[in-house]
Amino acid sequence: MMTLSAGEIAHLLNGIVEGDPQARVSSFCRIEEGVAGAISFLANPKYECHIYGTDASVVIVNQSFIPSEPIKATLIRVADAYLALAKLLQMYEQVTKVARKGVHPSSVIEDGAQVSDEAYIGPLCHVAAGAVIADGAELESQVYVGRGSRIGEGTQVRPGVRIMHGCVVGRGCIIQPNAVIGSDGFGFAPTGSEYARIPQVGNVILEDGVEVGANATIDRGSIGSTIIRQGTKLDNLVQIAHNVEVGANSVMAAQAGVAGSTRIGANAMIGGQVGIIGHLRLGDGVKIAAQSGIGSDVPDGATMQGSPAFDVALYRRSYVMFRNLPKLAAQLNDLEKRLPKT
Repeated sequence: MMTLSAGEIAHLLNGIVEGDPQARVSSFCRIEEGVAGAISFLANPKYECHIYGTDASVVIVNQSFIPSEPIKATLIRVADAYLALAKLLQMYEQVTKVARKGVHPSSVIEDGAQVSDEAYIGPLCHVAAGAVIADGAELESQVYVGRGSRIGEGTQVRPGVRIMHGCVVGRGCIIQPNAVIGSDGFGFAPTGSEYARIPQVGNVILEDGVEVGANATIDRGSIGSTIIRQGTKLDNLVQIAHNVEVGANSVMAAQAGVAGSTRIGANAMIGGQVGIIGHLRLGDGVKIAAQSGIGSDVPDGATMQGSPAFDVALYRRSYVMFRNLPKLAAQLNDLEKRLPKT
């Protein structure tokens, strides 16, 4: 990170300096591990205790933050500390990024593949016939792109990713290491005591700005497409089955799984280890708490928890009752003992 003053950073973030505007930083740090010359942030009140003893030179805080003790660090007050940190890190990434282009000599580019002169193909990649790699796309080491697939402008494909035949990846996407895009869906027809494999002839479409986590898997449609809409972010180890559609700007945490042909609306928030059965409709803006099991349609804006999941407010009231069951059972047993014998 280049060296910047608190005043310069505040200008970039539309923030207000409280303390020394000339305090200079050249690195980032966690607030509980603060060191001189570094910048940190406080967004979660659980970590407030660390700000009073941190050695970080500058800390980004919310405008609403009211300290209960003296703070030696210079503060930058912003509307949203977490969002401001994200903006600052994005700037840092852009400044430090090294532009790359060209094809590494160890890679295989089959006849009929189209690779832009402005793209980068790293070591030991394989780009099959008919594939198209657009300007500014970067394929790091050991990436496979199947026949007829397309990788959009500026998309970053990290090491070990497999993008199978016929898939479409939009512009500005990020696919983390060892993700698999376009594997066969889980399609088998029972034939008495055995199962007949159903060929999966569809594809996967990732629209612009989609991010896919490490070791995530997105199955191709059996017929038609599995679609991840614009701006959606999938965490590590997420499983998306054949012909699922995930709406724009949704987020899905690690180990969540969605069974075939389910439709999830825009701006959904799916917690870790959530399981969603097939052929459902989840509306726009739904929120599903971690480890929930979804077995029926969910309307727009609903917040669900539990397995099987139901309305989160009712779930929390029910959980209080559940935790009290041993006490209630003991009280009931005591009452039974006091009743006269018949």
